[in-house]
Amino acid sequence: AFSGNTNADSVVYYKLQHSVKARFLRFVPLDWNPNGRIGMRVEVYGCTYRSEVVGFDGKSCLIYTLNQKLMNALKDVISLKFKTMQSDGILLHREGKNGDHITLELTKGKLSLLINLGDTKAHPSNAQSNITLGSLLDDQHWHSVLIEHFNNEVNFTVDKHTHHFHTKGEFSYLDLDYELSFGGIPVPGKSGTLSRRNFHGCFENVYYNEVNIIDLARRH
Repeated sequence: AFSGNTNADSVVYYKLQHSVKARFLRFVPLDWNPNGRIGMRVEVYGCTYRSEVVGFDGKSCLIYTLNQKLMNALKDVISLKFKTMQSDGILLHREGKNGDHITLELTKGKLSLLINLGDTKAHPSNAQSNITLGSLLDDQHWHSVLIEHFNNEVNFTVDKHTHHFHTKGEFSYLDLDYELSFGGIPVPGKSGTLSRRNFHGCFENVYYNEVNIIDLARRH
């Protein structure tokens, strides 16, 4: 609820703490100013929003080759939005030669982040972290995903619901290749028992450490 002015012509200004995306806005007067005349004027100001969208047909994927000079970044941040009617599919995958990998996968309408330390000899027990968030994400509505990791600390966020956890082992020493694939796994790897089903739907605004992946794909 927003309180209005109490005189004839002053303006009361509110700035929302969080952005709102909507097709329609409805204003419902709750109470009139008892000392003034009945009337209401409302103005809404928006902000610019850039949208880069790419579609996947269940057989394709988008591969980003990382700049090796930036491989030693202290923090990795991956963000994207997706919508789909399919309950299963791989959104993100990256792996290394020893079986180390990180995978973001939609399974039965839920989103799972799997981080695996492939060297089971060095990490004989619990070398794998698997966190699941969300439900009914195959509803053809946009859902947002944010993955932030620093050393062995990870923040996994789906639609503003965040799960913070520590990976088992040293996540900062994951032996990963320079390729990051979106929408599927391009070549069968050593990633264990994954559904292997490519993503069928749309991605919007895919960023890896502030790099606009979809814009790069369009320009290249």
